[in-house]
Amino acid sequence: MSRTASLIFAMVVYAIFFATFLYLIVFVGDLSFGTRTVDVGPAAPPLVAALIDVALIALFGVQHSVMARPRFKAWWTKIVPKPIERSVYVLAASIALMILFRFWRPIDAIVWDVRGPGLSQLIWLLFWAGWAMVLISTFLINHFELFGVQQAWLHCWGRECGEPELRQPFFYKWIAHPLYSGFFLAFWAAPQMTVGHLLLAAGVSLYMLVAIRYEERDLANLFGQDYRNYRAGVGMLIPRFGRKPAA
Repeated sequence: MSRTASLIFAMVVYAIFFATFLYLIVFVGDLSFGTRTVDVGPAAPPLVAALIDVALIALFGVQHSVMARPRFKAWWTKIVPKPIERSVYVLAASIALMILFRFWRPIDAIVWDVRGPGLSQLIWLLFWAGWAMVLISTFLINHFELFGVQQAWLHCWGRECGEPELRQPFFYKWIAHPLYSGFFLAFWAAPQMTVGHLLLAAGVSLYMLVAIRYEERDLANLFGQDYRNYRAGVGMLIPRFGRKPAA
């Protein structure tokens, strides 16, 4: 693939990702504009719906975790050019989400329903704060590198990405995984929680907890004791204040 083609591919994939991300907000928040959401879609018997939904969550989780592992990347880049490896990963993740959107089956039994205006508005505030935290966190750790554009851009100009650095900007001074923290808020902050939404939130939460363990192992292998010291001084998903990293 030529350098120009690599850049065009990366930019197209980024546009697909961003559209998918926006739809994910609509989907999880049940902000239906005549579209399918976590609570709007084809009906199915509850057990059948649950089995389908669990399979869809598992598909996304397996794709997301397996393709992110260094061993897989080492093999994968023998097939896919390194400058677009991240873009291919982002495209695969976007397709996995599209499949989830397309085949999700709502389960509309109500688990809780908060109707008080003050409390309901507070929950919506947490919902939007979660998505804002997700987006801000991606920029703190280099948004365009995370989604593959920077690699293709540098390759287009005959340059390569620098060595990874262990930095702790803003949220990262107190939380090791603020991006995941944002997702937890976004998926669980629902004034009305249906069984289907609960299944989605629980499944994604379980995936994130497993993914964090693999991610921390990879980061410890990459940065060694520096990462272990950093990790000892911050919370995993909830801020930890006033504690210095271990020596």
